[in-house]
Amino acid sequence: MKLNKTKIVATLGPASDSRAMLKKLMIAGVDVFRINFSHATHKEAKAAVKHIRELSEELKIHASVLGDLQGPKIRIGEVNDGVSLKKGDIIKISSKQIEKGDERCVSINYSDFALDVSPKEKVLINDGKLILQVVKSNKKDLVEAKVLQGGPLESRKGVNLPNTSISLPALTKKDKEDALFAIKNGFDWIALSFVRSKKGVLALQKIIKKASRFKIPVIAKIEKPEAINNIDEILNKADGIMVARGDLGLEIPSDEVPLSQKRLVIKAKKARKPVIIATQMMESMIDSLTPSRAEVNDVANSVMDGADAMMLSGETSLGQFPVEVVKTMEKIISRVEGSPLINTPHDQPNTKAKRLLTKTVCFHACNIANEISASAICTLTNSGYTAWHISSWRPNAMILVFTSNKKILAQLNLLWGVKCMFYNNFVSTDSTIEEVNELAKDQGFIKKNDLVINLSAMPIAKRGEVNTLRVSKI
Repeated sequence: MKLNKTKIVATLGPASDSRAMLKKLMIAGVDVFRINFSHATHKEAKAAVKHIRELSEELKIHASVLGDLQGPKIRIGEVNDGVSLKKGDIIKISSKQIEKGDERCVSINYSDFALDVSPKEKVLINDGKLILQVVKSNKKDLVEAKVLQGGPLESRKGVNLPNTSISLPALTKKDKEDALFAIKNGFDWIALSFVRSKKGVLALQKIIKKASRFKIPVIAKIEKPEAINNIDEILNKADGIMVARGDLGLEIPSDEVPLSQKRLVIKAKKARKPVIIATQMMESMIDSLTPSRAEVNDVANSVMDGADAMMLSGETSLGQFPVEVVKTMEKIISRVEGSPLINTPHDQPNTKAKRLLTKTVCFHACNIANEISASAICTLTNSGYTAWHISSWRPNAMILVFTSNKKILAQLNLLWGVKCMFYNNFVSTDSTIEEVNELAKDQGFIKKNDLVINLSAMPIAKRGEVNTLRVSKI
């Protein structure tokens, strides 16, 4: 029985999207599968979701599916083979279509590029392997840039503009199509790339609300300086955030990323929103069975910071050892969890907050559970609201959620410390509590003589707001 509280997100790709491999990854400890719409086709994604749902039923594991929208990714156009830029070269960058670029001129898929950039601003290509500096712009369709760091120039490589305030829309046409596909195919979460403000989050939520009968939570990916500056308004509207360190490390100085990560985790926890740490967590294990010491420390520090989840990217999508990397990450998590270095803000709920009663019961349930060393907090829920709030307090006890709402079983699996079980026998408070405690015991989460906190709504048949806390001895 997997008892880790920090969740593991695995990105699907050629190395991991077969049914057999998905099963191995679930058994190894994957809680959430990420489908990256930058690469996955709708046909591939549909097949993967089908396999995940079937295997979840077979293994009684409620694995989540996270759809990651590509966002307004800026790329250069097609380039002739063998093109290389040298330091000091001047290259033109055109927003007009060019059949094949070369050392003198290359196209870019950003129509307002010349309008938005200014002299001395940096242009990073291919994850910063090439560094250019804007010399001049005609403010229409052509920019001249000087090469500060040269190297091979290859087709369709990504472009980052760390000094530029870009005017691209938050959601591209492709993003909208992918979001509708994710909604139609029952994805549990949708992540929005290159978020700059709350506007992008609200735009995606509007699409979800219009197209879906159910709420699908939105993860805002923090990978732009504007997002860091606007983090409070983003957290106010988004359902969670992802610290996407790959592009973030290109958009801001790399030495600023560690402290930015810690600040973002703290802010997310104070806002009671889940936070995922992503990019290069175990990258050396793409082609090695052993992680670097720095990677082990990186994973451990993310656990100690109190992140809800950590995400594997190339390690599971393209790597040679997807199962082994998941097992290694789980081992590190198990070793570190329970450390007193994991701190969570413990301010009491705002007396003016909505659903104050539920929030207050959850707050005191976590405090009591810690004081009496309870093994688990068992809660009955219809919407998942109590699970979100108990998780945000980071109790030492396991959080066992019992619900008849099948829609949220997988969704809640992303949250720190939460384990979900289907339950649909709401008869009386006493009998229901006895039954869920027995289920928890049968699943190996608790044992005889353990103390358990039970949360429920009375009268239980109405399935209303949680208003009752009971301490049970198994």
